[in-house]
Amino acid sequence: MIPAAPPVSPVPPASNAANRTQCARTAALAALREIDPVTKAAATRALHAAVLDGSLACSPDLKLDEPAGLPGRPERPELVEPRKLGRRSMQSPQGRAVLLHALAHIEFNAINLALDAVWRFAGMPADFYVDWLKVAAEEAYHFSLLAARLAEYGHVYGDFPAHDGLWDMCERTRGDVLARMALVPRTLEARGLDASPPIRARLQQAGDQASAAILDVILRDEIGHVLIGNRWFRHLCDEGGLDPHDTYTRLAEQYHAPKLRGPFNFEARRDAGFDEAELAALAGLDAQAPVAPGSND
Repeated sequence: MIPAAPPVSPVPPASNAANRTQCARTAALAALREIDPVTKAAATRALHAAVLDGSLACSPDLKLDEPAGLPGRPERPELVEPRKLGRRSMQSPQGRAVLLHALAHIEFNAINLALDAVWRFAGMPADFYVDWLKVAAEEAYHFSLLAARLAEYGHVYGDFPAHDGLWDMCERTRGDVLARMALVPRTLEARGLDASPPIRARLQQAGDQASAAILDVILRDEIGHVLIGNRWFRHLCDEGGLDPHDTYTRLAEQYHAPKLRGPFNFEARRDAGFDEAELAALAGLDAQAPVAPGSND
């Protein structure tokens, strides 16, 4: 059984939340710049807790300059092209360790992606920043769960190579909040909704119930993260008088988003806020068509 996320230490109260040094968006940038993964995860969760209890607030209109060297990350893992990452059988402990490391790398990047949305995009409603701090804190918890499980296999984050695809899309959409909402949560993170059930099944088949249980936690929370992305994508489309379907197609082409391929987790995608027209379009892309919209398979 996966424990509930443990409490985090609050940050000191801010006497003036609009102050540059005390704004939650500035704190998010500081957490993003943090190199050590464990420290980054703890700082992120503490920041979210501080915003929830009112001891720290966001300043939507505060303009922040982008520092060099984003995001902060350790020297390891070595970042390589995705094609150079070999696949290993989950029937071996080493193969499962490689998988857990890959998942931890995804969650570490997801912390950075959420923090980047908080500090980078000024002028959004206050709920936008609270939403993405919530996402960042939950991604930090996921990373901590995976790092702890990886340690039980005798490894730490950084022991295996990884790729940088998630942050690459973050870089491409750095100047366009609409594109960021379209192509990170609704595209890259939504792919995780599709990938999670088969990975979980393989872990369970290999007898690794503890790791499979972590996948259950991640899938549950990621549905909420994609839902937040859908919410803000549609908010921005409504604000700009844009059709969300046409806009998504245009942005996916403009920013060279990965082509979507099935099988798709239609049930999770529906729970995450994709509408029936979008699900029908995905069903048309699913050449294998193993799952019909609304199926629980």
